[in-house]
Order: sequence, then C-alpha cells, then structure tokens
Amino acid sequence: MGTTAVVWFRRDLRVRDQPIFLAAADAADSAVALFVLDPALLGPAGGARLTFLYRTLRSLDAALGGKLHVVEGDPAEVVPAVARAVGAATVHVAADYGPYGTRRDEAVEQALADDGRELVRTGSPYAVAPGRVRKTDGGAFRVFTPYRRAWDEHGWRGPAQTDTGTVEWLDHNGGVAIPDDVPVAADLPEATEEAAHERWQEFVDDGVAHYGDERNRPDRDGTSRMSVYLKFGLIHPRTMLADLVRRRSGSAQVYRTEIAWREFYADILFQRPDSARKNYDTAFDALPLASGKAADAHFEAWCEGRTGFPIVDAGMRQLRAQAWMHNRVRMIVASFLVKDLHLPWWWGAHHFMQLLVDGDLASNQHGWQWTAGSGTDASPYFRVFNPITQGEKFDPDGAYVRRFVPELAGVQGKAVHQPWNLPDGIPDGYPEPIVDHKAERLEALARYEAVKSARS
Repeated sequence: MGTTAVVWFRRDLRVRDQPIFLAAADAADSAVALFVLDPALLGPAGGARLTFLYRTLRSLDAALGGKLHVVEGDPAEVVPAVARAVGAATVHVAADYGPYGTRRDEAVEQALADDGRELVRTGSPYAVAPGRVRKTDGGAFRVFTPYRRAWDEHGWRGPAQTDTGTVEWLDHNGGVAIPDDVPVAADLPEATEEAAHERWQEFVDDGVAHYGDERNRPDRDGTSRMSVYLKFGLIHPRTMLADLVRRRSGSAQVYRTEIAWREFYADILFQRPDSARKNYDTAFDALPLASGKAADAHFEAWCEGRTGFPIVDAGMRQLRAQAWMHNRVRMIVASFLVKDLHLPWWWGAHHFMQLLVDGDLASNQHGWQWTAGSGTDASPYFRVFNPITQGEKFDPDGAYVRRFVPELAGVQGKAVHQPWNLPDGIPDGYPEPIVDHKAERLEALARYEAVKSARS
C-alpha cells in the first residue's frame, strides 16, 4: 500500500511553480489536494474577494481533475482530521507570514504533532520570505532602500518546474461544495491561472517597456494589473522576476522595485503584526483626529465618491465599479481622507479591504500608513497631496474623471478637475467641494504639531 500526503492550498492557488508539489511527491506516493474554507478569513473578506476566490477554486479543481477536497471549519481541527482520514504522515504548505496565518499554522502544527504527523513548510508567497534578509547587525530593516539592496543581493530560486502531473492526486470523499459566487456589482478579472499568465505575458511583451512613464497615469492602461493574481497566488513573484531578468530597461527595474515594495511590507508586518491595526510610528497616536457627526458625514461622502473633488471621486467610484483602484489614485484618495478630512487611516484601510479584489493586508495597511505618515519609509506628514494639481498632472485631459464621474462627462479637458470654475457653474448632480483644501492643509500641519511634541 502506497503512502499519502496532504497538499494544503492557501495563498497559492496554482499548479505551476509549486515547490510544495515537489516536497509532497518526495514524501509520499500520492496526495490529497485540500482547501479549507476558514470562517476567520472568509468573514472579513468583501464580496469581490470571496467571489474571485470561489471562481479560482473552481478553476483549480478543474485543473486537478475534480480532485480538490474542500472542507469548512477551524483549520486546527479539520486539517488533522483530513490527514488522519487518509493516513497522511505529512501536510505540505507554503509558509504564511501574516499575523493570522502565523498563529493558525502554529496551532495546526501542534495539532498534527499531537497526532504523530508533521506540517511541512516549503517556500512562501514571496521571492524572499519575510525575516530572511537582515541588516549587518542582525536587526530587521525599517527603511525600504537598504532593504531593497539586501533583497537584490539575497536573490531567489528560479521557478519550480511543476504541473498537475507532478503529484498523483487522490480522490477523497466527504468534503463540501465550493460556494456559489457572492453577488457583487464590480466587474472582476478572470479568475484562472491561465488568465494570470496571459495577462503577465501581455504586460512583459507590450507594457513593461513603458511602465516607468505610464504607471502614474490612471487615464491609461499603464499598470500590470497583476496584484489580484499575486494576492491569490495564481502566479508567483519568482516567476515574474525570472521574466524581468530578460528585460534590461529602466521601466523593468521600476517594476522590479514595486515587487520589492510588496515584499518589504510583508517583512514589516511580520516584524510588527500590531501595525495591521495600529500606527507603526507610535508618535502618531497623539495626532488629533476628527470625530462626531461631521466626521461620519465626510467619511460617507468619501466612500461614495461625492467629495466634490473629481480625481478623488473618480477613484472611489472606480473602486466600486472594478473592485480595484489605480495606485496613484489610491495615494490621492488616502491623502484626502487623512489630511483633508483628518480621519483615521484605518477607516480608509478597512473600506479598501472590504471592496478591493486584490486586498492584501500588508500592502494595504502599510500603503495607507505611508500616506498617513505613520509608517516606515513614510511620506513626511507635511506632504499633503493637492487633489486638484494631482488630477491635472496625472489625468491631464480628464479622461479618467469623465470615465467614472458621469456628471462631469460633458466637461472637456483639464477643466474637469475644477468644475466650480466652469462658466455655467458645477454641472447638475455633482456636489460642491465638502472642504476647502487650502484651509485643511494648514489644519493638517497644525495637527501634526502634536506628533512632533510626542517625539520631543
């Protein structure tokens, strides 16, 4: 009788470049492919991420010949139960370095050990796993530029050569059905491994050469749109980096740096799990924040894309329409929330995580903290994005605003960014600005004095 292992999929819903397949094939003659519907993860996820997940699971199941075994419950209970049922001595995973994932895996590892079984970690969702690179004194990096140099010098393995045939997959009865899609109004990308590779190849062939110039233009298709595929592990960054080696342009290096940012933020969250919910720089705990009915009303206007600042409103409406937002615009709307409206960055971060299909805890929370000034490598708090000039600079003809703000569709050129200056006034249905940016910039700087005092 042959030996059996369990391959537990989590943030790696693919069959190519899968080191855990190789580990499982070395450990056993066959394996059960497992996915756990974990209420602790599904509960906080918005409809877009849930629907994308379920579609991805159906695609993975098809790739595995209908042999993906899906169970529901606490992984510390259901994973050992599956391993016990199939007589598996080992359960194979890619290591998870997030706050919850770390705790979950420790609990599963202990439960398996109590049952005489082993949790085997092989690889991770990153080219360089969090905690792997360190400063010369052994400490963790807190600043991106030296981290990126160490990340480059450390390097990474080439893609693992795997496919569905790398492992002999077993049928195992008793699981649950993959849930139906959650109703969501957003237009989501195709949720398959093939789509991830097609999109990536298209970008490598046609887009990466212009990425350095185009990536800040929300009116153009200048970004890779790979974030959702990285989020769910439909492609590994190691695969992408291997392709970028053959591209020597400055734009390819810029894109490589963006991958490094993703891994830096994962490293920071691994060091400081509390920074998912709290200021990384604790001096910002002293920053006075808006509260009360006016603050709630401002937050609601921001969420709905009805602030009266066109580039902000276009971004917030793109978020609802596509469950995604252009990265430059993410920074603009985040700055507006924390520095024009003086609201907590975690309000905005939570709203993003509810709606984004690519919502990644480390990248989202620390991207917000960068803009708020409370994170590592922070944009100085006194750098307050002007939503008017940002719109005019990065959406110079107004095409992005007109696409997502139909009330302004008839306004031509960059005049769309200041509709209050139109000869006939603001078009019907579009709101007046909810704040005076110049005044709120000064207010933000005044509030920052409390942070400076906390540091002294």
